[in-house]
Amino acid sequence: MRVSDVTALVAIGVFKLSKSIVLAALALGLFHYAPHDIAAVLTRLATAVHVDPDGRHLGRALHTIAALDARWVTAVRAGLLVYSALFLTEGIGLVLQKGWGKWWGLIVTGSFIPLELYESARHPSALRILVLFVNLVIVWYLARSLRRRHEARTGSHSSGQLPTLG
Repeated sequence: MRVSDVTALVAIGVFKLSKSIVLAALALGLFHYAPHDIAAVLTRLATAVHVDPDGRHLGRALHTIAALDARWVTAVRAGLLVYSALFLTEGIGLVLQKGWGKWWGLIVTGSFIPLELYESARHPSALRILVLFVNLVIVWYLARSLRRRHEARTGSHSSGQLPTLG
């Protein structure tokens, strides 16, 4: 494997591990708050970074969060932990440069693209389009890396077969 390939895989892996840590921290942080407390904390955070907590979108989101019952907060915590575990697994596999890590990254990252396309079309923003673009590049890179790995193993460049998990 070329140095640039190793660097790219490690960089993608570290990015995924960072996402895992943030999501796990959010999930664990939610254990300390009731829904109305979460809204209060987010309001203070928004004010600290000079975002209007009474703005059209954020105000509505904070109102919705404050109205959540404990079951919804538990479901959000569980969802955050599941996504954290997905990104943790993906990040570890990529940092260790494992074939299964590339496959896992391709599947997990690729699975978000339809939702990102929908959201980007429905509510276009620079951030949504940037996230979509970054994930498309990651999927393209991992698919290309798996293809090159398969070609190196089989000695062919157009066998028409998909690479294996090994």
